[in-house]
Amino acid sequence: MMVIYYQNTSRYFLKIACNLIDRICSLKTLVKHNSNQIAKKGLDHILAPEPNIIDVLFGRGKEKVINSESLIEEVKDRVLKSLSGEPIYAAVTEESEEFLRKRVLQSMEMGILFIDLVGSTSLILKLPKEQLATVFTTFAQEMAYVVKRHDGYVLKFVGDAVIGYFVAEELSSSVANKIVTCAESMLKVLKLGINPILKDRNLPELEVRIGLDYGENTIVRYGDDPQEAHVDILGPSVSMAAKLQNFAFPDQIVIGGDVYSRLYDSIKEYFVELELDEKQWNYRSTKTGKTYSAFAYLGKNP
Repeated sequence: MMVIYYQNTSRYFLKIACNLIDRICSLKTLVKHNSNQIAKKGLDHILAPEPNIIDVLFGRGKEKVINSESLIEEVKDRVLKSLSGEPIYAAVTEESEEFLRKRVLQSMEMGILFIDLVGSTSLILKLPKEQLATVFTTFAQEMAYVVKRHDGYVLKFVGDAVIGYFVAEELSSSVANKIVTCAESMLKVLKLGINPILKDRNLPELEVRIGLDYGENTIVRYGDDPQEAHVDILGPSVSMAAKLQNFAFPDQIVIGGDVYSRLYDSIKEYFVELELDEKQWNYRSTKTGKTYSAFAYLGKNP
């Protein structure tokens, strides 16, 4: 009986090992040959009706749970009012400016989130100026609100893009996990909260690209006036987050290696490494000198 037990146990673990190898091989093939499929699979995971890592933050330490359903209902209410011409949006960068002005010339670890609207040129050509301004403003403000709901700061709006940052020393949980969760919520809000209303009003539905990176940034002030001069953050992670989103497919999250290395293992499972052409991607890690790695959101695999 003992021999039979050990034989069955060995077969069981052998089967697990074989399934794991098959999964790794299939993921490598998927990454190499069909990055678009990765993007679709990742979005399908985020929009799945069953609980996912936005609602059940298993393995994410002390992070607060963001209830997606209530968040989306809030978004729908604001979007309807905004598209009807009601002035409902307040300034969202004031808190960031106050934070930065108190810390000029300080350097600190931050997670950077860069979300950019896809096909904005096409929208500019299609929509009347008034509608265009309303759609752009609504999108940017709602994405900014998601950043704030996840304990981040809204640095600025750049055209049709929103830049947010998350300060490591202010958060009780992992910054890397926090910005991934925020990016997931952004896609869910966009697809389930904003786009259905745009579609009902015969307006174009929106797509985005999201890039995330992590690193040390320095707070700078452009001018002598401590209250009026422009404040900003400088560091390689800011520009890298923008570069990473350029490599994303529509509605995809792409993160840098410095974010991936800080994720909990339970969250790393949601990402696969991208095999980037060195002719197109020649950025080097400041730590290793090797090509800086990038990872795409894939979602939980069975």
